[in-house]
Amino acid sequence: MEKIAINANRLNWCLNTGQIDIEHLSSEVRIAKPTLMLAMENHAVLSISQLEKIAHYFKRSVLFFLDPNEVQEEKIYTPQFRTINNQKPIHSSKLRTFIEHVEKLRQIYIGLLEDLGEPINENWYPDLDWNITDIKKTSVNIREWLDIPKSYDFNSLRHAVENKGIIVIVSNRYNGKWQIDKNDPVRGFSLYYEILPIIVIKKQASEGAQAFTLMHELGHLLLHKESIIDNEEDFYNYQGKEKEANEFAGNLLIPDVFLGQVDIEKLLSLEINEYDGFLNDFKKQWCVSGQAILVRLLRDNKIPQHYYQDYIAFQEKKYTTDETKIKLDIKPIPRKYRYREPINVFGKPYVYAVLDSLHNKHITLAKASTYLDDLKISDLRQLERHV
Repeated sequence: MEKIAINANRLNWCLNTGQIDIEHLSSEVRIAKPTLMLAMENHAVLSISQLEKIAHYFKRSVLFFLDPNEVQEEKIYTPQFRTINNQKPIHSSKLRTFIEHVEKLRQIYIGLLEDLGEPINENWYPDLDWNITDIKKTSVNIREWLDIPKSYDFNSLRHAVENKGIIVIVSNRYNGKWQIDKNDPVRGFSLYYEILPIIVIKKQASEGAQAFTLMHELGHLLLHKESIIDNEEDFYNYQGKEKEANEFAGNLLIPDVFLGQVDIEKLLSLEINEYDGFLNDFKKQWCVSGQAILVRLLRDNKIPQHYYQDYIAFQEKKYTTDETKIKLDIKPIPRKYRYREPINVFGKPYVYAVLDSLHNKHITLAKASTYLDDLKISDLRQLERHV
């Protein structure tokens, strides 16, 4: 069987990018380490099937490793990707591929809208006069700009953002190409474009947490006009751009007029374990967590620091106990609503564009299935009936 020599520099680039060594790669693709070492010295030692395994592992084409040229990242990754990778180097090949899928979906969406003759909002950025140092005023203006309804949940907030010409993607909880690994510290990111910018939210346990992530990332797009990737710790950071995005999200979701409804004297008279029950109605009405409310109270000097810290300590202890219980009682997740997943992940505007393109015969049924996370035809038909 003919053996192939590859461009060792390209394999070395993949190893460095993923922060893995030859021994780890050998274990993952089941190719002997001595064979890979020879390949790294430009010897013709790999079979085509072995090269395909390596290409599949790194989510690259076979031709990528046969190209004699040096890797040029500006040709592989968009400026938006390179921006967030420079902030926090993305070593996870799964996350890198996820981001590439997100960017590809945007291109597909633009193409669908053009074929349909639908207008693309080229002026999504609000024409408002604001001062970045006055976050409270800015958040009030943006809340009005979004036209958030009096009664709302996460989907209502998402719809308000999407209506402004922003793509909102929520990763799903199933193991697939649209999942951000639960162990990955990334909680969300924003990709800034002049047309159709993107907000990506990691699926979280509560709608309140997702709503805060949504508005945090919106804050980055509006206040900073750049692509930014956020780990969980960034949502507790009160320095620099993260401070601004956190304050923007907190004030937008809980403006002063809302905060004034909380009976602080009554709150502080309660035991820590009673806080959530006392704040429960507010949490539901405003689509926020109890922690978000307490942060707003703390930042406005309405409660002492130690009350907030005691609450966080209580929550961390409770979370650890609940997490252990969940692991002991884990059950397979039913897939009976598989047909709804594209709406949950990609949002209604994108799904409607795919279905409209299908009905107008701009794309085939097979192509529509591909664009909707490889839905089975039966599920796709069920989705059509659902919307």
